Amino acid sequence: MTISVPINAPLEPTVPFIDLVPQYRTLSADVLSAVERVLSEQKFILGEEVAGLEQEIAAYCGTRHAVGCNSGTDALILALQALNIGPGDEVITTPFSFFATASAICRVGATPVFADIEAESFNIDPQAVEEAVTPRTKAIVPVHLYGQCAAMEPLQRIASRHGLAIVEDACQAIGAEYRGRRAGALGRVGCFSFFPTKNLGGAGDGGMLTTDDADLAQRARRLRVHGDAGQYEHLELGMNSRLDALQAAVLRVKLKHLETWTTARQRNARRYHELFRQANLTDVLVLPRTQPDLRHVFNQYCVRVRYDLRDRVMQELRDRKIGCAVYYPKPLHLQTCFAHLGYRAGQFPVAEAASKSVLALPIYPELPASHLERVVMVLEEVCRGVLAASTTQRLRRAA
Repeated sequence: MTISVPINAPLEPTVPFIDLVPQYRTLSADVLSAVERVLSEQKFILGEEVAGLEQEIAAYCGTRHAVGCNSGTDALILALQALNIGPGDEVITTPFSFFATASAICRVGATPVFADIEAESFNIDPQAVEEAVTPRTKAIVPVHLYGQCAAMEPLQRIASRHGLAIVEDACQAIGAEYRGRRAGALGRVGCFSFFPTKNLGGAGDGGMLTTDDADLAQRARRLRVHGDAGQYEHLELGMNSRLDALQAAVLRVKLKHLETWTTARQRNARRYHELFRQANLTDVLVLPRTQPDLRHVFNQYCVRVRYDLRDRVMQELRDRKIGCAVYYPKPLHLQTCFAHLGYRAGQFPVAEAASKSVLALPIYPELPASHLERVVMVLEEVCRGVLAASTTQRLRRAA
């Protein structure tokens, strides 16, 4: 059966959740030149390109050292290994994060201990961290979720009081700041991801550790090459987690533009705020809040949808070709592979509520203003329609 579509029927424009092509087009000549340089030299693993990126990232973050590795996940694992965290140890972290935050703790043989989050920031709640400390606790892994730093000052006080290391999961937060200091320089060690969709994304996987501790940096460099101290002298069991020179070359080109892209993300976030308020949508949506003494870099722009309407709103947006996503639909303490830890539903109510209500909207730097305005326009239509339908259903049930 053939379905006829009127010739003059308007086609709704697609708004992608993220589009990496426009950014590449502006940098393609420089990126290809950097890649050609590596290919012509045939030096693909570590080497001068990686060393150059390490120096530049350390300078950008305000640390003395940076160590490149294969991914943000490996950065977390290497950081914990370098701190001698392993079997029998506990590490406190958030249940509302990407899976790697907790899996890295398990990979070194330690036990993740979850603490609930703050409702406004989505970041780990320092009071909950304090309550989770035991004699077996060795470290805290706060996540600077969506691009905004966790409450580091109270976390630092807790760490100092109990003799704990802080490992920053800054994989979504390169360039974020807490009271004038950048993510990656706020704990004993910071961990970054260069996954392509990050604010600073490569042409594949890549990661980095940052630290002021020379001994820790030296050990991380050894651990990333199977614990080899040189000349095939292996002092300990490490892993194969070397950053490719090709990735480093691409990232060095892109790092020069990171501040411009961050400014664009912040501009898009401000525009969302303005348009949502003009549309009187703040009764349905809870907008992200930036703390006054922090610099939010908006890896994601996440709203909360009230009244348990998130899934219906998300489906309606997708039907209207508006890109959106949920980070994260199931908190870590309820993941099947962590069932042995003994957590139960309802134990971390703030994280669980966030997982049911949060919705990420397009925020990438090259997002056209017309696309952003369309997101808000369609979201206004969808929210009003879904809210009206939900109210009607409740009234019918009550009758």
